[in-house]
Amino acid sequence: MNGYDRFLKAVRREQPDKVPIWELIIDRPVIEKLYGNIPFLDFIEKEGLDGFTIFEDSKKDLISGITYKDEWNIIWKLEPNNIYYPFDGPIKDYDDIKSFSLPDADASYLYQSLEEAVKRFKGEKAITFITHETFEFSHYLLGGMDKLFINYITAPGMVKELSEIIWRYKSKVIKNALEAGADIIVTGDDYAGRLGTMMSPQHFREFILPYLKKAVDLTHSLGAYHIKHTDGNLWKIMDDIVDTGTDVLDPIEPIAGMDIGDVKEKYGDRICLAGNIDVTAILPRGSTEEVEEAVKETIAKASPGGGHIMASSNSIHPGVDPQNYKTMVEATRKYGVYPIDKDLVKEYKTKNYIKDYY
Repeated sequence: MNGYDRFLKAVRREQPDKVPIWELIIDRPVIEKLYGNIPFLDFIEKEGLDGFTIFEDSKKDLISGITYKDEWNIIWKLEPNNIYYPFDGPIKDYDDIKSFSLPDADASYLYQSLEEAVKRFKGEKAITFITHETFEFSHYLLGGMDKLFINYITAPGMVKELSEIIWRYKSKVIKNALEAGADIIVTGDDYAGRLGTMMSPQHFREFILPYLKKAVDLTHSLGAYHIKHTDGNLWKIMDDIVDTGTDVLDPIEPIAGMDIGDVKEKYGDRICLAGNIDVTAILPRGSTEEVEEAVKETIAKASPGGGHIMASSNSIHPGVDPQNYKTMVEATRKYGVYPIDKDLVKEYKTKNYIKDYY
């Protein structure tokens, strides 16, 4: 069974030969510490991952210093870790929405990385393509999440019109990515933090949930699977997310009170789970033994019967110890063989490795 078959069986909540290994993001500093300045796809091959994520390519033009502007006229800052973060947006009021011009979702350069991945790994590894619904780009365009939340109250009509504009672009991207050969669509808008959702459940249902549902339905209508990525404590909106019919939830963040065993017990008959090795303490500075213990516990709770993809609790960010990442991968291969060892399940299913880090 190759990585593609293994990954897709898990997505369908079936039992493959081994727990598949995937990651939403593996940042360059970790790759370079392990293998030097090699191309991303070479890294995927060296690590033998079952699936990997490709991002929509973007053009960012230098304005000055570390400040860049992209196709949406969103301003980005390049941080010392070589990661861009949104800094300001072009829309300040309703008049700006009326005059706003969308980028071209059919521009060929947006899919160059995807086309390279398809050429190299189609049918061998699961190719996931990440895009968005409308939440994150709404606050990017408005110049901050605080501005978006204020507009939920003061200008809800404007927010909804902006969402429709963004969705026109994002829906085209989903279609184009699947036509180009992506196997799975990931939408990556984060809804929550460690203590709960960033917005009220009511605002989530009014402004955000409809577009998650649109993304899921569109992906399914095109014959593909959908992964919903969002960090944080999701319990207040979990039913809403699962009810959309998304196929996979990632990353089930343990430090945010999302025990993957609890999620498996409540929703495992309806959704595949991806995650959830902690990236706040365990992968950045934990010992080899601590990483292995986290992997064994996660497998014991989430893997029996299938429907689990091993991944971190967010991404392999620049603060992750590269050797701990490799330990996570190697331990998954060692302990994640089906059928999962019954003694392992018995010993680890009731443990809670993250409790010491709250």
